[in-house]
Amino acid sequence: MSVALRLRIALLLAALAAVVSLGGCTHRNPHYDRDKAHHTPEGFTNTDTTAVQAGRYPWYEILWRRLRGDFSPATPPAGGYEAFAKAWSQPVDRELVTRMHENPLVTWLGHATLLLQLGGLNILIDPQFSMYAGPNAWLGAERHVPPPYPVEDLPKIDLVLISHNHYDHLDVDTLDRLFASGQHPRILVPLGLKAWFEKNGYAGRIEVVEMDWWDRLAVGPLAIHFTPAQHWSKRTPFDANRSLWGGFMVEWPARDWRFLYTGDTGYSKDFREIRTRLGQVDFLAVPVGSYEPRDFMRPHHANPDDAVRIAKDLGAKQAMGVHWGTFGLTQEPFDQPPRDIAAALAAHRLPASYVWLLKHGESRELR
Repeated sequence: MSVALRLRIALLLAALAAVVSLGGCTHRNPHYDRDKAHHTPEGFTNTDTTAVQAGRYPWYEILWRRLRGDFSPATPPAGGYEAFAKAWSQPVDRELVTRMHENPLVTWLGHATLLLQLGGLNILIDPQFSMYAGPNAWLGAERHVPPPYPVEDLPKIDLVLISHNHYDHLDVDTLDRLFASGQHPRILVPLGLKAWFEKNGYAGRIEVVEMDWWDRLAVGPLAIHFTPAQHWSKRTPFDANRSLWGGFMVEWPARDWRFLYTGDTGYSKDFREIRTRLGQVDFLAVPVGSYEPRDFMRPHHANPDDAVRIAKDLGAKQAMGVHWGTFGLTQEPFDQPPRDIAAALAAHRLPASYVWLLKHGESRELR
């Protein structure tokens, strides 16, 4: 990131902080339930209330960290970004993904975006197909590996799952293109996020369903559960933790088969509780990127060792890594997660094949 760009960001953040400090207003959580520990009168919190949430850091610390480069890769991957994109991408098998699938098929579309196909349904998770993740191009994180598939070419989407409101998971341009292409999926979102869809003009055009932690929704042969994660939410300087965050379990009761997408998360006891309540996970999608520097990222972004521990807590039979190798969000180089995953698996005495790292655009059948 250039010095000029960092200066522009610093000035913007300072101005926003001044506005926030002068606001002095309070927000009441319309969903507040005093019997639920993760609810607060102002919004939501983690199961572990001692975990520092990045949305609550003082503005001057965020400004300092941004200026020193905490939120961009310290170095390019070996050979540069173009070589990395070539090595870690492949064309989507269009004939494969346009078929109806009874048995599960997963396709990685970059970062945290997944296409999960099973039981005759197509589920799109955290769709982000833009060339940056942020409120605009100059303030957003740059995408270094292009989307492997146009939004407009996706098969009929039955469900869209949104884990939280961060820009690398909830992207306006992607949603606009999806709906403009004639798609009308049902969208499942965390509690408190439906208001964002209404504010942005989606009301009446699509069905948006809010879910709290442990809520269950039947969809055809499947059951969708919204599960806890250790993270936070924020989309503007004024809305820290006013909407919930989490992951999604897609359960196929007739087959006794369970898929879990954790959403963004740090390591926590939540995953042992998920296994206790909902059962052992057959296939897991867990974040393995955006984890440096650890003094800042540890509470809310798992590193590869955390990801392996999460998989073990869930009893996952197979896992895949997501949330890496696409956007320049944090300090670790793009080619660091594969090395750290290999080291973590060796340390836990697990086979290298236990955590898949798919190429952008790659599909795998889940048996």
